[in-house]
Amino acid sequence: MSQAIPFGARSTADNVLAGIDLTGKRIVVTGCNSGIGFETMNALCANGAHVIGLARSLQDAESACGKAGPFCTPLACDLADLESVAAAAESIRRLQGPLDAVVANAGIANLPTLQTHYGIELQFLVNHIGHFALVNELLGLVRNGTGRIVVVSSSASLNLAPAEGIMFDNLGGQQFYEPLMFYGQSKLANAIFAKELSRRLSGRGIAVNSLHPGATRGTRLNRNASLPRKIALSAARPFMKSAPRGAATQALLAASPLAGGITGEFWSNCRIAAGNPLMDDIELAKRLWDVSENIVARHSARVAKPLPQAA
Repeated sequence: MSQAIPFGARSTADNVLAGIDLTGKRIVVTGCNSGIGFETMNALCANGAHVIGLARSLQDAESACGKAGPFCTPLACDLADLESVAAAAESIRRLQGPLDAVVANAGIANLPTLQTHYGIELQFLVNHIGHFALVNELLGLVRNGTGRIVVVSSSASLNLAPAEGIMFDNLGGQQFYEPLMFYGQSKLANAIFAKELSRRLSGRGIAVNSLHPGATRGTRLNRNASLPRKIALSAARPFMKSAPRGAATQALLAASPLAGGITGEFWSNCRIAAGNPLMDDIELAKRLWDVSENIVARHSARVAKPLPQAA
């Protein structure tokens, strides 16, 4: 099906949504305040969607939503704080309406020194656990048959993740810490989560996909990187995508009819791509789900209702 999609690496979020009327659609976007998150929200709003834009602070969300236009609702959601995640989900429920898509876009990368919260390394907590909690909280609102969950992963899930996939005995970095490997682990967790969720939601007809947006300039993803890493990224800047191009794949997956009915895939440059083979390891996926669920249960006053188990 993806071969018929007339978009690629040079396409922008506006390109992939051109001519699509999204009036009446309600879509959640995390990390709406900058980079590809903002460009995704902006393109969706430009086509008539009502976007619920989440950022770490309400001020950041309000500023971004103000730039994207009147069809935005700003909310605070600090993905490192599971109580903040639960509060954001409750605020979305109080808006009293179904969701057509959730775009799990926000992330952090390349923390030069080990940082933890709840005893969990921060990249894994923010990139995976926070989104795992948020998406599960919102699943009751997502439309059956047409709803979509879009999880932003990375090529780091292929080339930086540890060989075993997830270091369950080192999630807090207590044994060792290497910034890029831990980032790769968190992005592989995103992809595995999306694949497992697609299995668990097969009976509801909700499409769940993950993606690599491409190395993108104009994003705050690497704001915490070490100086040598920032120098390397600066040298690579001329070869990186613009933020509107980086947002294209997730905008397509969130709202384009061309991606309708496709689930459980890893995407890059607006096409289905080869993901890490560990995405297909069902036992690994179930263990990651159980561990993630236990972390959320231990550190949040709210626990999402259990989903139907994967077939």
